[in-house]
Amino acid sequence: MKTFVHHDHGIDLPTLTRKTTESGRKYFTPDGKAYPSVTTVLGIVGKEGIIAWRKRVGEAEANRISGQASRRGTAVHKLCEDYLDNKEDWKGKHVPSNIFTFNSLRPVLDNQVDNLWFQECYLYSDRLRTAGQVDCIGEFDGELSVIDFKTSKRLKKESDITSYFMQVSFYAAAFYEMTGVPIKQGVILIAVDDNEPQIFKINTFDYLEHFLAVRKLYGEKYEKMGSNK
Repeated sequence: MKTFVHHDHGIDLPTLTRKTTESGRKYFTPDGKAYPSVTTVLGIVGKEGIIAWRKRVGEAEANRISGQASRRGTAVHKLCEDYLDNKEDWKGKHVPSNIFTFNSLRPVLDNQVDNLWFQECYLYSDRLRTAGQVDCIGEFDGELSVIDFKTSKRLKKESDITSYFMQVSFYAAAFYEMTGVPIKQGVILIAVDDNEPQIFKINTFDYLEHFLAVRKLYGEKYEKMGSNK
């Protein structure tokens, strides 16, 4: 098992509190501001398609599929976190299917990830009025990156995952705002059923304007209606 190098470079990031409200998850900053999570903001992208899918398959089946995908995604995220933290018992009590999914990512982690700064840390931006919890900030192929772990039943095209690109771009912008350290590279690492993992690299600056447009739309749709619940 590889031993990963960790160094926070003297940066102290705050711990945010959060809660799920009627309008989605909100984070509360140390000075009392309440911001929607980045996933809540980006959730408005393609929302009509999700609603149509739920109607087509039925609420019970949609809830079953969504719940299963969420549990698997959470488990694989945890496996990645513990493995990168050099925990000897990183397999824990995870079910074999989730360990199998993680193992498809393991060679990528071993060969392309190192010099980790943070995992599962909280980030927020007063300028973008958004917050979230990033999977990993560390070096990917030797370059400081925002690294996001995903799972999927099928191979993805770039056009399928624009929201993923916007998510890591937000994290890079928030990290720069909080620390003064720029991160140009975003990496989406996807474990795909019955396939090799997919790796997407982007320049985080290329998708920040896209995120700003979605954030504006979210504000117009929800915040100007006075929804702070």
